[in-house]
Amino acid sequence: MPTSRFLIAGATSISARALVCALLLTSGLARARAQAPSLSPITRDSAISLALAHGSRAAIASATARSAAARVREAGAFANPLLSASYSKAVPQYHATIDFPLDFLTLRGLRVASARSSSEAAQLRLAFERAAIRLDADTAYTIASARRARARLSLRNAVDAESLLTIAHVRRSAGDASDLDVDVARITAGRARNVAVADSQSAVSATLELQQVLGLSASLQTIIIADSLGVPRLDTVPAPDSSGASGATPLSVAAAQQDLLAANQTLALERRNVWSGLALQAGVENHDPTGGEPGLLPTVGVSIPLPLFNQGQGAIAVAQAERDRARAELAAAERESAALVARARSELAAASQRVARDRQLVETASRVARLSLQAYVEGAYPLTTVLEAQRNARDTLVDLIDDLVAANTAAAALRLYTGVTSK
Repeated sequence: MPTSRFLIAGATSISARALVCALLLTSGLARARAQAPSLSPITRDSAISLALAHGSRAAIASATARSAAARVREAGAFANPLLSASYSKAVPQYHATIDFPLDFLTLRGLRVASARSSSEAAQLRLAFERAAIRLDADTAYTIASARRARARLSLRNAVDAESLLTIAHVRRSAGDASDLDVDVARITAGRARNVAVADSQSAVSATLELQQVLGLSASLQTIIIADSLGVPRLDTVPAPDSSGASGATPLSVAAAQQDLLAANQTLALERRNVWSGLALQAGVENHDPTGGEPGLLPTVGVSIPLPLFNQGQGAIAVAQAERDRARAELAAAERESAALVARARSELAAASQRVARDRQLVETASRVARLSLQAYVEGAYPLTTVLEAQRNARDTLVDLIDDLVAANTAAAALRLYTGVTSK
């Protein structure tokens, strides 16, 4: 009978301690809001949109793509004609000719094709940069969400440790526990409190890092995570044979292919550039003081370059070296892309399996912790058994959070490396 009275009092004390922890948490949130009054929730999709709108990487890649597009227009421009006027003592004395460059017949097509290939490569790199920004923002959001989940878990563990300390006091007062049990429970509660504080600070730091990725000020927290950490949507992740069926090519590989095509076209252009001075001449001559040839006398001619001293071998050698480098970069991009896709797919499969097992373990470990605590209250189990059960429950929850982070990160990386950028 006295033991029951003590346990009832202990239950009341547990509720009081839980209320105190809740009040402390509320006051901490109030202080955080006072320091950052404009906290606004942000979803994962909103975070990605902010990163794309404010990121410097996308702006640089966009400027590069616009520059490449302008070079296409420059390459397609026709050369201006050249007007020449001269005087001679021989009759006719006045001469006027216009040279019409004929490079549009020999060089313009290759020049435009090379510039267009370079522009397409720049557009593909812009798409890749935007996809990489999505990956960075997605990963930073996942980490911030995981740190928030761990902070909440640590807070709940601290509340449970305080409750266990109260139960140990009650059982010692009832003569069912020793001072050693109370000391062990007090140490556990203190450590849990420290872990909760550290994890809370870590969650704030992860949120500030997310703000920096989004292009926001990172001096003060201004956002809060709105989406919870969950299993990645596998319908947005390409299957192993989807790339072959749809003909999709990774963006990095496609950009390297366009670079190689542009290098080949530039090499052909340099080999034909020896005829860059080809022009059609038309003009008139007049003013014969002797009166032998009155009026305007038409002249027609052709200007043909003579590659006697310079056959363009230096420019051709440079173009060949650029072609060889583009070919090597394409081979490296294909190997790297294949390795990254294989590794991301393997990590996603392994993390998804671990998540499935973790969920079962979390349910079992939580039930064991709950039953062991009940058994300790009734005097059937020692305190060490309760602490071990609670530690296993905490560890399985932490493992679940870590594996969810690994699965989400691998899924985002796989979408980037396979060229699938939309979610």
